[in-house]
Amino acid sequence: MLFHVSAALDYAVKFPSTLILNIHAQRNPSQTILDEQLTIEPPVKVSEFTPDASDNRFIRLETGKHKRLSIRYRASVECDFQTYHARSVEATPVSELSGSTIPFLFPSRYCQSDRLARLAWDLFGQVENPHKKVVAITDWIHDNVEYLLGSTNSETSAYDTVTQRTGVCRDFAHLGIALCRALNIPARYFSGYAYQLEPPDFHACFECFIGGSWVIFDATRLAHLNALVRIGTGRDAADAAVASIFGSARCVQMKVECELGEGQKFAPIGRRHLNKAGVALAPAE
Repeated sequence: MLFHVSAALDYAVKFPSTLILNIHAQRNPSQTILDEQLTIEPPVKVSEFTPDASDNRFIRLETGKHKRLSIRYRASVECDFQTYHARSVEATPVSELSGSTIPFLFPSRYCQSDRLARLAWDLFGQVENPHKKVVAITDWIHDNVEYLLGSTNSETSAYDTVTQRTGVCRDFAHLGIALCRALNIPARYFSGYAYQLEPPDFHACFECFIGGSWVIFDATRLAHLNALVRIGTGRDAADAAVASIFGSARCVQMKVECELGEGQKFAPIGRRHLNKAGVALAPAE
């Protein structure tokens, strides 16, 4: 499936600062970038880097003495996804998980799975099928946490969300990750572009390692599971933040778009399909 994605970010800068942005589409086995372009006005010093053991593509900008900064990114991305029969999958014992998957079982800054273990086992411990267990988690979050813009901030954790019962996509993802990890299901944070997301924005959801594949889930139900273009992956948002600012810079305007490519026919996969099938955006390990 071909998608055209773009991001336009404008910053007001008080004094020389460094910005680290994560807005580039990933290059990975399930995503092929056919074309992309990055423009920055006025021209500043910029470099791209990818951390070890990660496919996240960060850019580092040095604002210098400029007081305004405009960043424009666009890309055409061919995305592949796999579906599997949900009822046939089995949980992977911790003893059989690969070394690259194990870190996604541990508590992290925003996903305190150790503090939510009792809640997770009380609510979902009796569900045996791992896919059904994660679907039950996403349903519970959707039904018990109100999606409310502006209700949380960059410090809000999964424990805060389950207490306050409000949040945005980032918070829904963190809570899903924490509950899954508490049940011994590896889970990781996903950020990306989402087709037909309203209002258009960067979107966050989460993936679980089930049946040998990383499978995508979205407790907000705002995005189509087979219409996502991956930007970042990590233990939580700390590993895949859209913007990290060192200095004094403020985003004054942002526009994010994800459009279907020419000649494409799109059949969405949403919540009603999850009783029978799951969606994986990356090949099995």
